[in-house]
Amino acid sequence: MLLCCRDTSLNKDGVLEEIGIALDLAKQIPDPRFIFPLRLEPFQKIFGIGEIQRINFVGSWANGLHEVLEALESQSVPKQPAAEINPNWENYKTRLSIQLEDAPEVLTSNWLRVASVPDVIRYFQPTGSVNHTLMETACKTGRYPAAAYLRGFFSFASLDEVNQELANVAKFEVHSEHNLMEFIAAGCASPAIRQNEAHRLVNAMFRQSWESYCRSRELYEYPYSKQLGFHVSEKQMPLGKRVSWGRQGQRRNSMLRNNAAGKVWQYGVSASPSFWPYPHFKLKSRVLFAELAGKVAGKVFDDPAQQHKFRRSGCKGWRNKAWHGRLMAFLELLSGDSQFIELPLSGSASIKLDATPILFTSSVSTALPDVLSDDDEEQDVTTLGNFHEEEDE
Repeated sequence: MLLCCRDTSLNKDGVLEEIGIALDLAKQIPDPRFIFPLRLEPFQKIFGIGEIQRINFVGSWANGLHEVLEALESQSVPKQPAAEINPNWENYKTRLSIQLEDAPEVLTSNWLRVASVPDVIRYFQPTGSVNHTLMETACKTGRYPAAAYLRGFFSFASLDEVNQELANVAKFEVHSEHNLMEFIAAGCASPAIRQNEAHRLVNAMFRQSWESYCRSRELYEYPYSKQLGFHVSEKQMPLGKRVSWGRQGQRRNSMLRNNAAGKVWQYGVSASPSFWPYPHFKLKSRVLFAELAGKVAGKVFDDPAQQHKFRRSGCKGWRNKAWHGRLMAFLELLSGDSQFIELPLSGSASIKLDATPILFTSSVSTALPDVLSDDDEEQDVTTLGNFHEEEDE
């Protein structure tokens, strides 16, 4: 059932009756995607189809029709053998499409390469009796990452550093030392730990190191559904200030905090360590909204659904160039004059990250311009631009 959705049609009794019949049939078949709502214009959600994924015709009926055909194809909906699509349809789709050029193009990723890590990870055990609850708490709340395991814990610290940090817990000794990359790839026999557990353990320690580093820089911490985000706040810069970034002779600048439509937005990132195909951190851009109290940021909106709505409406005017610029400015803020960002693992060991994202080369390019002026980047003084409320949310 292709359901054309607009308020004037959905409010009719006959249409509502047909939707009810289709919902019953969908349960009998069963087929949860029996109904395809086609969003012809913003409409009020109605019972039964409110959570079904819509196909959007607003803005471009050609794109909407293209999505319908793809959706029907993916559902293996039967077609009449003799049915043919007008060849002019393919011509129409390609007429305004972006042409590819057979030329390589360098692209900037959201990966930060791990330039260096300690060669060794150590497993420590107490020399005598120990309160395991106290030891585990010390591992979780200590200055540097440590992971409790069996009778002891893994750490990148030296023996002297451990016994100084955990003097109120017990006295410890080095049970064993392990090559870090071999430990991640295969685990170890003593203490017995499988590869997947070793991988998870080191991943958690690397993530803990990133989070500790961001807290030391006094970035604003916000818990998203699966990981923490760290945002630029008043402690780093006032609203509307630009951050310069880029190589000498190619310097640009971007904003990381400003007010728009009566709210304050603050850029930040979440980071996830990964070891394949080589050690790196994946960065995910975040935007956090707060109340505008005079000329400064007030209380952060604490409703996740509200934050999501603000991001959907407030950031949809940002182009890829704007997101890229904010990420580069954020990294410039963290690294300063250094080419690296150092995440402490102990008083004598750290993770050294390249402060510039990894570059990849695409085998093809497009005819789109690759250079924008600062005015093009931030043409709206609020930096958000094109602010529209989501009418159907």
